[in-house]
Amino acid sequence: MKVLANDGVSQSGIDALEAAGFEVLTTTVAQEQLENYINEKEIAVLLVRSATTVRKNIIDNCPSLKIIGRGGVGMDNIDVDYARSKGLHVINTPAASSHSVAELVFGHFYGLARFLHNSNRDMPLEGDSKFKALKKSYAKGIELKGKTLGVLGFGRIGQATAKVAIGAGMNVVAFDPYMDAADLELEFFDGQKVNFNIKTVTKEAVLKQADFLTLHVPAQKEYVIDEAEFKQMKDGVIIANAARGGVINEVALVRAIESGKVARAALDVFEKEPQPEIQLLMNPALSLTPHTGAATNEAQDRIGTELASQIVSILK
Repeated sequence: MKVLANDGVSQSGIDALEAAGFEVLTTTVAQEQLENYINEKEIAVLLVRSATTVRKNIIDNCPSLKIIGRGGVGMDNIDVDYARSKGLHVINTPAASSHSVAELVFGHFYGLARFLHNSNRDMPLEGDSKFKALKKSYAKGIELKGKTLGVLGFGRIGQATAKVAIGAGMNVVAFDPYMDAADLELEFFDGQKVNFNIKTVTKEAVLKQADFLTLHVPAQKEYVIDEAEFKQMKDGVIIANAARGGVINEVALVRAIESGKVARAALDVFEKEPQPEIQLLMNPALSLTPHTGAATNEAQDRIGTELASQIVSILK
């Protein structure tokens, strides 16, 4: 049987699938050609990340398909319920990339707190001629220790991010409409473990308390953060969105930065991917990455082997 990893898959995943007798194709097929390619090659398993969408036309018109797999958490690029109603298995890897996303969020937070995103741009250009001026400009950083992290969405990634925050000495407040509390276990290098119970609060309470705010919610019809939400936040809040483009109103975010409500922000995802708005790309208050939250070698290895394990279990 053939597996098409249209958005790529780790070598560890390929090795595991091939060891089980599958043929793995890693050709990147254009969206408009995908249906024909699946039928021509008689693909049994289609693996995607966020770039490829799997809608009703593929589900209806590709009879060889048995499994649709998403390398990652969110499956909004797949018509999941419809696929399952047609007898297809739809699988994903909800835990594999959680820590990678959490570390990226904190990479942004540490950078924003100390203006690293600006300093790294300016030092190569002016470090030799305006060293003292740059030092003065970037000498008003803040520490994360002792600050409050607000988490909107307290699933696996939200909890992983909270663990990093606790390790950094931060207070954590979280909102999730589907849970009242979560038990977090922090494991340390020497085998020690410490447990924390985080009780969720209202969204409004998170917005009012957060010095740093991170979003870990699925794509949805309405903005999670819009004009009204910005008004509830502390002045000078620092925000990160490594969830989905479209959960923050980007126009409202720019206005909030201009007004001083938001000091700085990080975006790993954008409303218009792969062509984010120029006003975001050029804004000095923004730290930007090109949707790389889950893109670590370790996470991709976990994703690949986890997908392979599920595929073998279903089809073998």
